[in-house]
Amino acid sequence: CHFNALQTKILKKASTLLADEKEQKKIDRERTLSERVPPLQLSGLSVQDLQNLCKELHQKIDVVDEERYDIESKVAKNEKEIEDLNHKIFELKGKMKRPALKRVRVSADAMLGALLGAKHKESIDFKANLKTVKKEEEKKEEVTDWRKNVDAMSGMEGRKKMFAGPNA
Repeated sequence: CHFNALQTKILKKASTLLADEKEQKKIDRERTLSERVPPLQLSGLSVQDLQNLCKELHQKIDVVDEERYDIESKVAKNEKEIEDLNHKIFELKGKMKRPALKRVRVSADAMLGALLGAKHKESIDFKANLKTVKKEEEKKEEVTDWRKNVDAMSGMEGRKKMFAGPNA
C-alpha cells in the first residue's frame, strides 16, 4: 500500500516536470525565432511579390538541404572509416605474437622465504623427509620354444597382452 502511494507521487512529480519542460522548450523556440527570423509582413503584398518571396525561401531551403546532405555524407564516410580501423585493429591484435612466458625455477628455500617473509632464513632439507621408493625390477619371461610363445598369445588373454604392450 505504501509502495503504491510512493509510485503515484513519483508519477505526479514526473508529469509536472515533463509539462514544465515542454513549456520551457516552447518559450525557448519562440524567443529564438523572434531573435533570428523577422516576422513576415504578408499584408499588402502583390501576387508577384509573394511569388518572389516563395522563390527566395525555396532557394534558402535548397542551400540548407545541400549543407545537411554534405554533413551527412561526411558523417557516413567517417563512420565507415572508424569501422574499417576498428576491424584492422582487431586483425592486428590477432596477428601479434605474444611473447612466450619464461619458466622460472625457484628453489624451495626461495619459495618459503617469499611466503614466510625475510625472517625465515634457515634451510630445510626436504629430501631427508622423502621416502625412497624402489622400482620393482621388471620380470623378464624367457621363452625358449616359439611354440610355447604362440600358445601363450592365443585366445583373448594373448590379445590383451599384445595390445597392452610389453609392460602389461
